[in-house]
Amino acid sequence: MRVADGCSDCYLIHTPFAFRPGDEQDPRDEHGRVIYDSGVTLDETWRALERLVDDGHCKSIGLSDVTLDKLREIVASARIKPAVVQVESHPYLPEWELLEFCQEQGIVLLAFAALGHAMKPSVVDDPVIAAIAQRVHKTPAQVALAWAVQRGTAFLTTSTKPTRIQENFDVSTLPEDAMREIRERITTSVRFNTVVKTGVPGFIPGTRPNPRQGQSSVVTPRVSCPWRRG
Repeated sequence: MRVADGCSDCYLIHTPFAFRPGDEQDPRDEHGRVIYDSGVTLDETWRALERLVDDGHCKSIGLSDVTLDKLREIVASARIKPAVVQVESHPYLPEWELLEFCQEQGIVLLAFAALGHAMKPSVVDDPVIAAIAQRVHKTPAQVALAWAVQRGTAFLTTSTKPTRIQENFDVSTLPEDAMREIRERITTSVRFNTVVKTGVPGFIPGTRPNPRQGQSSVVTPRVSCPWRRG
């Protein structure tokens, strides 16, 4: 594996899956199926990341696209606990149990696709969020991001438009009744990205994602592993 000179603030395992060793970031067989490496466990990979901290290559380590059960396993056996867990999370996929466990363990839950990644059904077009936005004189996106911050998560979101980027910073505290409405009245439940089940990144069904395509952060930097280990 390759680590940049110096010390990174945080180093994340990109997926909880191991892939065939080599430089190819998305290894596939002749039928287009992902080639995994069944000989490498998540626990073994975590031990390797712990050694990075020991050797001074990074200050903290974390996980991405992991289930609550997998996270529990790592926390139970880890010598160095995850500092960050990055998963898809938004009002349509709040991950309350995962968030509660992270908070109990002092782990930051970092939500990617905090606005649903512009996919359908649209988080920012949800009638509950739209009604709250009208009441508090904010955009639906600002409401969704305020909800993310207020419930105790960090978040990642992406935009190329300066006005949208500024808007993402301009969030305000929501009233308690608005937080309660989002939790109790939104019944749509959807996961937009199946990476947690397959290890394959991307939001476009039926296509092979560009392994170099990343996400911008408006809250905290993302440091992804250049290896594809699980």
